Amino acid sequence: MVMGKCVLPFALAVTLVGCSLAPTYQRPEAPVAAAWGDAAGHHGKSVEQLDWQAFIVDPALRQLVTTALNNNRSLRQTLLDIEQARAQYRIQRADRVPGLNAGASGNRQHLPADLSNSGREGVSSSYQVGLSLPEYEVDLFGRVKSLSDAALEQYLSTEEVGRAARIALIADVSQAYLTLDGAERRLTLTRQTLASREDSLALVGQRRGAGTATALDHQEALGLVEQSRAELEGIVREQRQAYNALVLLLGSAEAAKSIPAERAEAPMVLQDIAPGAPSALIERRPDILAAEHRLRARNADIGAARAAFFPRISLTGSFGTSSAQMSGLFDGGSRSWTFMPQLSLPLFDAGRNKAGLSLAEARKDSAVAAYEGTIQSAFREVADALAATDTLRREEAARRALADTSRATVALAKARYEGGVDNHLRYLDAQRNGYVNEAAFIEASTQRQLALVDLFRALGGGWPAQG
Repeated sequence: MVMGKCVLPFALAVTLVGCSLAPTYQRPEAPVAAAWGDAAGHHGKSVEQLDWQAFIVDPALRQLVTTALNNNRSLRQTLLDIEQARAQYRIQRADRVPGLNAGASGNRQHLPADLSNSGREGVSSSYQVGLSLPEYEVDLFGRVKSLSDAALEQYLSTEEVGRAARIALIADVSQAYLTLDGAERRLTLTRQTLASREDSLALVGQRRGAGTATALDHQEALGLVEQSRAELEGIVREQRQAYNALVLLLGSAEAAKSIPAERAEAPMVLQDIAPGAPSALIERRPDILAAEHRLRARNADIGAARAAFFPRISLTGSFGTSSAQMSGLFDGGSRSWTFMPQLSLPLFDAGRNKAGLSLAEARKDSAVAAYEGTIQSAFREVADALAATDTLRREEAARRALADTSRATVALAKARYEGGVDNHLRYLDAQRNGYVNEAAFIEASTQRQLALVDLFRALGGGWPAQG
């Protein structure tokens, strides 16, 4: 049944040359389109030409990312998991090489006369010194090699998981910092708006005292002031939560002191990224590579399960000196050795080996599905990020123009109100709309920066393994 790929005659078997019964690995076809649907308007540097230091153009943010890479506890745990997988692979790989132990032993035994070979009561002694070969499996059918290959692929998978963790941490720090910046920009706007509305309330109070403003004008102005105060508290809450999230990512309260109190007005990340082809995503994105390594491991498991049907040869032995007296251990004629080859052939195991092979094949099929699902999820993340950056670029431009128009409208409405041309209601409407449009512009600007980070993370490129 499984002997078609490798049948070795006994004469070849004794040369200790093995063969693998694992299926030839073939990468599954990617179940996604050959091109991004929304990539036509995206130009700029490819992620293959960038590292994260080049993508993040703000020096303060680059410093915060470096701090997080050195201190973050979640990343540290992931890196320790990689060390465990590396050690496990080294343990498994060691089974492919014969071991060698050095040892010495001594034994003294009192025997009664009826048990002694000489028929006399006495004490017998024996001493041994030498080298021993622990049980070593001659890997004729690649069972040990397949197990070693599977362990290697599991280790490589955890390496990619570690790289994905670095990418996620760098992106999370960037987005937390951008979120904090957006909250503080809206906080500044709201404080300025509150101060302006308090001035307007005072002006309405003066006019009401002079009889040129009504009680309704006063209540409307007061309502805008209270609205600003309520919005201010909500934004303060967002700002503090964003700060706390950033501190957590940085890994220590001491590191939080490096968060700058003021930020530059310039963009913090690169504004133009070329997405490249979906095929490049499969070669670059670490979660896809990790899924493929797990698939390769399951493929190697099939080889080990197939090899379980074949004979297994193990060797053990020793070489050294033996003597009844310790002083005679190295005398002439004291040399001793043992050699014990053992052959075992499964004849009846109640279907254990067959079930083991079925399990290995089912696990491989599951790994194929997981690999294809990872590719589809990655493709969707990139497509969503492309759509977000594309639409948010245009939205940000429109919001900027609308905010500029609103500022001009507020200035004109204020002048017309103070000149007695328009009533107070129109001025209040202009103030209200102006604040909403200014806040919407800040939010669109922040969301576009966040979307660019999402795109760079989704493309999985340019993030060096060393962090």
